[in-house]
Amino acid sequence: MRKTARHASLAAAGLLALSSLTACANDAAGSATGSGGGGGKGESVKIMVGGLDKVIYMPAMLTQRLGYFQDEGLNVQLMSEPAGVQAETALVAGQVQGAVGFYDHTLDLQVKGKSVESVVQFSRAPGEVEVVSAKAAGDVTSPKDFKGRKLGVTGLGSSTDFLTKYLAVKNGVDVSEFTPVAVGAGPTFIAALQQGSIDGGMTTDPTVATILDKKAGKILLDMRTPEGSQQALGGPYPSSSLYMQTDWVNGHKATVQKLANAFVKTLKWMSTHSADEIAAKMPADYSQGDKALYTQSVKSTLPMFTDDGVMPENGPETVEKVLKAFNPNIKNANVDLSKTYTTEFAKAVK
Repeated sequence: MRKTARHASLAAAGLLALSSLTACANDAAGSATGSGGGGGKGESVKIMVGGLDKVIYMPAMLTQRLGYFQDEGLNVQLMSEPAGVQAETALVAGQVQGAVGFYDHTLDLQVKGKSVESVVQFSRAPGEVEVVSAKAAGDVTSPKDFKGRKLGVTGLGSSTDFLTKYLAVKNGVDVSEFTPVAVGAGPTFIAALQQGSIDGGMTTDPTVATILDKKAGKILLDMRTPEGSQQALGGPYPSSSLYMQTDWVNGHKATVQKLANAFVKTLKWMSTHSADEIAAKMPADYSQGDKALYTQSVKSTLPMFTDDGVMPENGPETVEKVLKAFNPNIKNANVDLSKTYTTEFAKAVK
C-alpha cells in the first residue's frame, strides 16, 4: 500500500510522466515483456531506463530481446523515462529495483546521502555528441563560444547537463553565462534545434544520426568513442550502467548476479556481432522508418561499450574530476569512489 501511494504521489508530481518521445519505446518494452519478461514467470525486477530507444542504453532492451533475462529465471519489466535523472528519481523513491543511466548519478547521490552503486558498467565513454544548429554553426566552433547561448540537455540535473557544464567551465565559460534548456531527445530535441529554441546541445544516437541526415546541425564534439572521451574529458568516462541502491544489492546478491550474467552476456554478444545484426534485434519502431540510418547510429555508438561489464580503470576518477569542476556540492565533498561501483558481479560472470 505504501508503494502504491508513493507511486501515485510521484505520478501526480509529474516525476513519472512519459514524453511522447518514449511512448513508442515503452510500447516496445511492453510487447517485449509480454513474451519474454514483465508478464512471464520468474523473479520480478523492475528497471527504469533513461530512454529505452537511446542507443547508449541499448543493452537493456537487447538483453530482453535476446531472451537472456528469461534464461536467468528473471521476469524483468523495463520502463522508460526521457532523461536519466528521472530514472534516478524513480530508483531512489523505491519505484524500481534498478536504473539504467549514467554512472555519474552515483557520485551525485552519495553527497546527497544516498548509497547507490553501478553493478554492471555498460560503457567507457559518454556516447554523447555536442551538436550546433546549422544556423549557429558559423559562430559556435568550440565550447569557448557557449557564452550567451541556449544549449539543449535532456533534463536539468541530467548527465547531459553535467557534461555541458564541464565543457563550458573547462573552456573558460562560467555556468551562469549560458542557459541550459531541457528539451529531451529525439523529435523534441530536433524541433528545438530547427526552431531556434536552442543554439546547440548534447544528445545521443539515434537523434544525432537524424540531425545530420536532416542537415539540422553539425557535430561540435563527438564523445561516442574512448578516444573522443579522452580528448574532451581527459580520460575514460564510464556512463551508461545498471545502478542500484546498495542496500538492495547487499540483500539480493543472487538476483543481482543473475542480472549481471544477462547483461554481460549481451555485452559480449554485441562485441561479436555487426551493427546490422544488432539493429535487426531491436524493436522495429526504434528505426522510425529508416533502418539504414538506425543501423548507422548503432555503428557510430558501438565503440563506447565494454565487453565485460567491468568498470574501466581510472574511469571513476575522470567522472569525479568532471563533476568537481562545476558542481559545488561535489567540489567541497569527499566522495568515496569505492562505494559508487562494484565489480563483484561482473567479474563473477562465467
